[in-house]
Amino acid sequence: MIRLFSWMKTSLKRFKDEKIVPYIFTLSDDPMLFRDMLNTNKMYQDGLKLEGKIPGFRLSIGRSYVVFIALWHLILFPASAIFHSVLAKIDCHLLILMAVLFTGMFFATYAMFKEYMIDTVALRIIKKAWENHFPHFDYDLHAKEVAKIYSEALDKEIPHKNLQLYILDRLVEGKR
Repeated sequence: MIRLFSWMKTSLKRFKDEKIVPYIFTLSDDPMLFRDMLNTNKMYQDGLKLEGKIPGFRLSIGRSYVVFIALWHLILFPASAIFHSVLAKIDCHLLILMAVLFTGMFFATYAMFKEYMIDTVALRIIKKAWENHFPHFDYDLHAKEVAKIYSEALDKEIPHKNLQLYILDRLVEGKR
């Protein structure tokens, strides 16, 4: 049973990465600039809203609605088929209230879906840029530290030309 869930999880992740993300987003092949990567990583680590602030990708809202509606109906149709006999006997006033409730749930869950997809793609872009700019440092181990060092560099007004050296020096000092 655990194997089945593991297989389903990896299959869904692969489907998301290979089919949904390329359909919803247009990704740039150009590498992200060092300063953009630092700024994006800092925003991601601070939990800020990333939509429209990250260079290198564009969200197609129409396509995201198409994907979300398809996913929504994968859940809604089986539930409505199971509860059809109960729903057919409910008063029409209650059905109107349920329609309002489900409409609100649709748009609220769409906002969560959109944020999740943007965060997923942002993390992918950050990790790709990380491999380019910090090939000897693991992202998962050093991302928060680099965000903190970058904040300190901004506070100290380190010039852009010295920024990479400053961050690398601080990272190496931290490893000792």
